Amino acid sequence: MGNREALLEGAKRCLYEKGYARTTARDIANAAGTSLAAIGYHYRSTDALLNAALFQAMQEWGDEMAKALATDDLAGATPLERFEAVWVRILDSFRANQALWAMQLEVVIQSRHQPEVREQLAAGLTGARAGLAALFDEGNDEADERTTAAVGSLYQALLTGVLMQWLIDPETAPTGHDLAVALRRAAATVAQ
Repeated sequence: MGNREALLEGAKRCLYEKGYARTTARDIANAAGTSLAAIGYHYRSTDALLNAALFQAMQEWGDEMAKALATDDLAGATPLERFEAVWVRILDSFRANQALWAMQLEVVIQSRHQPEVREQLAAGLTGARAGLAALFDEGNDEADERTTAAVGSLYQALLTGVLMQWLIDPETAPTGHDLAVALRRAAATVAQ
């Protein structure tokens, strides 16, 4: 592995261990086993390297989540059973990838000061909304683009809110079953 790749891997390790804002150039160089000068030579700046590491980590996580959320095994499930099963998988990802989820929230805050990060997050958000709409609204091919975006936005808001609760207090954060019960209740209330 060359210095460029070692820096990228070192930066990812630092992001997971220390977070975005607390990672320094020295931390990355030490983790990568390179000199500080190697960061400027290969990536122009520490921020550019951190952003590259962040985007790679998020892509790897996205690929992992796509596999985890594949619903081929839920073909016979009712929509509510499917909803609950998918949320159980998402919550399992929160547990397994706590550092990544926390880092993503930290990066959202940092994006206010880094247009490149904000643009990348915005592009990812658009794709995430579409993916969530397809995942939870399966079989509803009649929805127009605006409705699909709205459905995806609702599920993205739910995901973000549950993530925040889980990171703050995982003991009282809702489970997949809790979310299914709440959805049933909300649907019944709205239908009245």
